[in-house]
Amino acid sequence: MAHVYKDIKRPDPKIVEAFKNIGAATIHEAYGRRGAVDMAIKPIKPGLRICGPAVTVQCHPADNLMLHKAIQVCSPGDIIVATVGGHYEAGYWGALLTTSAIANGVGGLALDGCIRDVAENRELGFPIFCRGFCIKGTTKAVLGLVNHTIVFGGIVVNPGDLIVGDDDGIVVVDRSKCEEVLAKSLKRIEDEQEKSKKLSQGIPSVVVNRFDKLFETLGLIEE
Repeated sequence: MAHVYKDIKRPDPKIVEAFKNIGAATIHEAYGRRGAVDMAIKPIKPGLRICGPAVTVQCHPADNLMLHKAIQVCSPGDIIVATVGGHYEAGYWGALLTTSAIANGVGGLALDGCIRDVAENRELGFPIFCRGFCIKGTTKAVLGLVNHTIVFGGIVVNPGDLIVGDDDGIVVVDRSKCEEVLAKSLKRIEDEQEKSKKLSQGIPSVVVNRFDKLFETLGLIEE
């Protein structure tokens, strides 16, 4: 078994591009409420967004060697999706790695762990999603894995799966399901736009969503 696989299958770039205008929560709902990553993994500042194929990384606890390797393996627009063995008391990613990632066209980082150099990273504008911040450094001495199946924030992620993240959180879409989920997401947006028009006219959400029968079934009593 190789530690690193360089060649992975990715979604059609046109499909990835289409997802860039769709919210993570909308995608999650359209995907049958699947793929939602642990809510603790959030962007390091409001407004950041990631959308692209996953390059998966499994780091040894308190060691970030394989994150360096992942940058070298990435194609432009790829999202590094990394686990750290559940050891969060370390800053696995800093400003120097961000500088390298930007120069190599990496689309963003989703880390089930912590980073450091937070102020610099925010200024650089590179989209980073993580569990938090930790001042402690890491070693660079232990091999891990790149482009193997991982469990990231409670969700199984395969290399090439679509990763979409915004202020609401991150959703993972199986590469083989991207076209289907895109169609369902666009339909959901269309439906919500129609609902929004009705709500803006003052029609109660109970009426718009046809909740009257539901309340009746549940035994709601009004006086």
